[in-house]
Amino acid sequence: MLTKTFYMNTILEWLIAFGIMLLFIILGKIIYRFTTNVLKKLAKKSQTKLDDILIDIVEEPLVTVFVVVGIWVSLGSLNKTENIDELITGGIYIAIVLNIAWFLSRFVDAMVTNYLRPMAEKTPGTMDDQLLPIVRKGLKFTIWSIAILVGLNNAGYNIGALLAGLGIGGLAFAMAAKDTVANLFGGFTIFVDKPFTVGDRIVTNGYDGVVEEIGLRSTHIRTLQGRIVTIANADVSNNPIENISSEPNRKISITLGLTYDMDEKKIAQTIQILENIIKETKGVKDESIVGFDSFGDFSLNISLIYYVIKGENITKAKNSINLNILKQFNKNGIDMAFPTQTLLMQKQ
Repeated sequence: MLTKTFYMNTILEWLIAFGIMLLFIILGKIIYRFTTNVLKKLAKKSQTKLDDILIDIVEEPLVTVFVVVGIWVSLGSLNKTENIDELITGGIYIAIVLNIAWFLSRFVDAMVTNYLRPMAEKTPGTMDDQLLPIVRKGLKFTIWSIAILVGLNNAGYNIGALLAGLGIGGLAFAMAAKDTVANLFGGFTIFVDKPFTVGDRIVTNGYDGVVEEIGLRSTHIRTLQGRIVTIANADVSNNPIENISSEPNRKISITLGLTYDMDEKKIAQTIQILENIIKETKGVKDESIVGFDSFGDFSLNISLIYYVIKGENITKAKNSINLNILKQFNKNGIDMAFPTQTLLMQKQ
């Protein structure tokens, strides 16, 4: 029975090939157990962290290598046609190159997670935190692209013709995806120019809110109403951006209208009262601009400009100043005007 032939090989030859493959699989399993139970424990005793990382990222690709080699050796022991032999050899080459790319990809992930990300978190700026995911994805994309090209080249495929075809197809794809490309360049412009960073409050494209995420294609803003707005990076970079968080202090301007029965002494007293209120209010810069601004239609207008210190509660500061103004005006008999008209009727 073992001498019967199926697909150019006897049953015995098929069993031997299967046994060789099984042997390599078992050997790979033993290597995996050895790295897990022995090498990892030894690595934990060392002072450096690099050996733990290398053992962790190499154990699974190493087992895959044994499996691929086992398939190669087992199939190599069988009788087959030249075309099938070339097909198997090409497939093995591709599998080995992709396995190497898998190892390199895991290595990049480990380096970013264990070394680059902690370093970026320690730096005061946020630029490196935003660029790190892009660099990580870019490196992995490059590794896999090169691996696919090298694997296909070793397998005997014409890479030149493939790249030429990809070039034509890429041109058509770029034309179809021009908006996406524009958004990618817009995101790159945001990262380089840094008109804002994550956590800044900005006004752009008619939206006022805090930047929560800057992606490759779009920027996410949480508006003051608590809603998330997603704006394409091309629209953000091509429109004016007001970075409210970049202001050193918040400027507040108000106009107070006094009645026309006030004399110059009352006006001077009012200006002094306003200056004192600003100096005494917590969270406000100890400087203000107060002056008799204009003669209005029904009021004498006093202009008051003051600055709330960055980081202070703006609403609370304004509330405190306004209440104090009302209190001091009532105490000193300073009346604020309201729209009035005086009609003069001539007797005939």
